[in-house]
Amino acid sequence: MTTFYSPEELKELGIKEFGENVLISRNAILYSPSTLTIGHDVRIDDFCILSGTIVLHNFIHIAQFCGLYGGDSGVEMMDFTSLSSKCSIYAVSDDYSGESMTNPMIPMKYKPGSIDSKVTIEKYVAVGASSVVLPGVTLAEGSSFTAMSLCARDSAEWTVNAGVPARRVKDRSRKLLELEQEFLKERG
Repeated sequence: MTTFYSPEELKELGIKEFGENVLISRNAILYSPSTLTIGHDVRIDDFCILSGTIVLHNFIHIAQFCGLYGGDSGVEMMDFTSLSSKCSIYAVSDDYSGESMTNPMIPMKYKPGSIDSKVTIEKYVAVGASSVVLPGVTLAEGSSFTAMSLCARDSAEWTVNAGVPARRVKDRSRKLLELEQEFLKERG
């Protein structure tokens, strides 16, 4: 037995759709595989949790101990994106103001302030270890985030971001666009 599910086993899991070269650890948890869409060349490592509506495009890596909580609105990761270990991506959240009850054991009618807002991670985004992305946030193309960043608002394109909350530190190089072209040409 290998560390990753075979394509036949992925079909048995009931994943909505998946492409070629999809590597999902046998130790990952897929709470709602029927709402999971996966492109080509995607790897999901040990002890990850994927729940709710999630769309993963191509050439994506999700490192160990990450959690993607898509709810109904969803989490979408575009091509050439990565999450380092222990990242948490939330498209859903309870309201902690006291105006709403909290936790998944409470019916929604008692949680009027709950948030369910899509998270979009655009092409070439890299998110560092133990970072958190909150509901409704778009991480713009080419932006990157250092370890332990709190992504509470949209980022600007091609920037390096850090901190709590994450803020722009500097511009990010676009050299990787040239490397992408070489890589794709070599692959044919």
